[in-house]
Amino acid sequence: MPVNSPLVHSRRIDPWLLELLRCPITGGGLLEDGNALSTTIANGPRYEITATGLPLFAQSSLSEDGLKQQAHYDRIAKDYLANLGYPHTQEYMAALDRSLLSCVSPNSLGTTAEICCGRGEAFHLLQDRIQCGVGVDVSVSMLEAAQTEHQRRPIRFVQGDATMLPLRSAAFDNVFMLGGIHHVSDRPRLFFEIERILKPGGTFYFREPVSDLALWRWMRAVIYRLSATLDHETERPLRHCEVAPLLENSGLRLTQWATHGFLGFCLFMNSDVLIFNRSFRFVPGIRRITRFFAKLDNWALGLPGMHNAGLQVIGKAEKPAAAR
Repeated sequence: MPVNSPLVHSRRIDPWLLELLRCPITGGGLLEDGNALSTTIANGPRYEITATGLPLFAQSSLSEDGLKQQAHYDRIAKDYLANLGYPHTQEYMAALDRSLLSCVSPNSLGTTAEICCGRGEAFHLLQDRIQCGVGVDVSVSMLEAAQTEHQRRPIRFVQGDATMLPLRSAAFDNVFMLGGIHHVSDRPRLFFEIERILKPGGTFYFREPVSDLALWRWMRAVIYRLSATLDHETERPLRHCEVAPLLENSGLRLTQWATHGFLGFCLFMNSDVLIFNRSFRFVPGIRRITRFFAKLDNWALGLPGMHNAGLQVIGKAEKPAAAR
């Protein structure tokens, strides 16, 4: 369906991408109309396309939560990207990535969506296992960075609201969210949207902050209010007792819930919160030290009674296959 070549002629939107998009308000198809996308309905909504080919679906139809998230991410984008560049952050993240990949199908992932994609973290991780991909986020700053990093791949990005996705129903084999669910207050609507865009038999993968352990809930209640890079009004880590029934109500079946990250995660994955953490990049052998703590965390969470004590959850939910 997609091609790896640049856009041709005067088209700014790839034909294969246009097939995967829909108007988030009317649910109808879209046509390229000069510097915008328009609906097939007379006098329907029109969506601007930036000079870099980025469709803007969230300019006029963004929810209240989406507006808050957009302002928050545009404000912290620079610090967030800097945090991802620290060697200790990269090493611990690599351990979390391996845990995520261990539960992802080893086969081709077909047509894949990444919601709240930021710079396309899942797309970086999955590489050529994706036939084609669409990333959705509210932050134009993040999306522009993502476009630059993935420009030679069959992956495109659009600005949109996670609770009003501009994506066609039953069009995606897989959906990924890495660190986005905890920013969305209206989770019932989010999960209904994910179920809607998944094909029957499709899979939803997520990795998110989790606070099943009371200690983490108490600590985060304080930290989220003190940190300039966190927002206690819009960020709420997941809990199994809340997420499982919401997924079930949306038509998705939760098939995996495994927590990861413990004391090592606190030390090495919070450069945006713990200022002293940033100096770790100057410590000799910091990558090796971080790998040791990641292994220590895995050991600790394997002890009796500790399996739900982690700070991150890697989960998987499936949409039932269509009845024959």
